[in-house]
Amino acid sequence: MSLVIDIADAVTHELNLPARPGVFSKPFTAVRKLLPVYELADLVDLRVTVVPKAIESAAATRTLSQHDVSVDVGVQQKLVAQDADQQVEDLGTLTDEIAAYLRQRRLDQADHAMWVSTVNDPVYAADHLLHQRVFTSVLSLTYRTMRFR
Repeated sequence: MSLVIDIADAVTHELNLPARPGVFSKPFTAVRKLLPVYELADLVDLRVTVVPKAIESAAATRTLSQHDVSVDVGVQQKLVAQDADQQVEDLGTLTDEIAAYLRQRRLDQADHAMWVSTVNDPVYAADHLLHQRVFTSVLSLTYRTMRFR
C-alpha cells in the first residue's frame, strides 16, 4: 500500500505548494486521509482531502511492472442558507481548477509517476446537497509508474 500512499502524499504536497497563490479561486490546505470522514460542523470550512484509492499492476516487459495508481481528491463544504446555487458554481469551478492544475503535471515528490487521467465523478453529489446542504465533488486521478519486478 505504500506506493499509493506515496502518490497521495505527493498530490497533497503539490496542491499545497507555496508557489501556488493565485492559482485557485478559493484558499485551502489539502490533507491526505485514509478515512475521509467529517462531521457536518467540520464542513463549514472548505475541505480538500486526498485519499489513496487503488493500484492496478500489469507486466510491461519481462523485467518491468506497470503500476496505475489512483487517488481521489474530494472537495467539500457546507453551503450557507443564501445563494446556494452560486456557492455550488464556485466550488465546481475550484474543482475544475484543481483538475486543470494537476493535469499533465509532474509531482515533485514522485517524479517517477506520470499523470494518465482525471475523472470527476460525481461532479457534485446531489444527495449530499439535498439532505445535508453539503457540496461534495470527487476527482479520481490516475498516475502511472514503472518498477523493476
